[in-house]
Amino acid sequence: MQAFQDLYPEDLSHCYGCGRNNPHGHQLKSYWDDDETIALFTPKSFHTAIPGFVYGGLIASLIDCHGTGSASAAAARAFCDSSQEPPRFVTAALNIDYLAPTPMGIELELRGVIREIKPKKVVLDISLIAAGVTCAKGHMVAVKMPASMMIEA
Repeated sequence: MQAFQDLYPEDLSHCYGCGRNNPHGHQLKSYWDDDETIALFTPKSFHTAIPGFVYGGLIASLIDCHGTGSASAAAARAFCDSSQEPPRFVTAALNIDYLAPTPMGIELELRGVIREIKPKKVVLDISLIAAGVTCAKGHMVAVKMPASMMIEA
């Protein structure tokens, strides 16, 4: 199964959070799990906030990239046929609630639920879970990437 992010065109695959062409980034990969989306990520030792706990900026970055990837996949599923490239989405709004400290040393699970879908806007909720505990929740509005962000060939 291909990750949502692996379907992005080469010139749009440099994101620090999920770009396959960014060797320094997280290289997050998101997939369908029935009607939800899922991604897994294990923080490295340098993702530390204080000893034993994950840096909140990493949590925000993971929620952000899983959200835009999920928005792209949801819009493609709803509005594209298999011959079309999935639309690329970017963050218009992101609100994150940190609910519990996120421990280091375990795999984090991101779960996305699509709440609203339109051709140019997707609203979704993303949960970040560590060892069965929901540590953060994000609410995102993702919009279709504007032409002004496209690289001219």
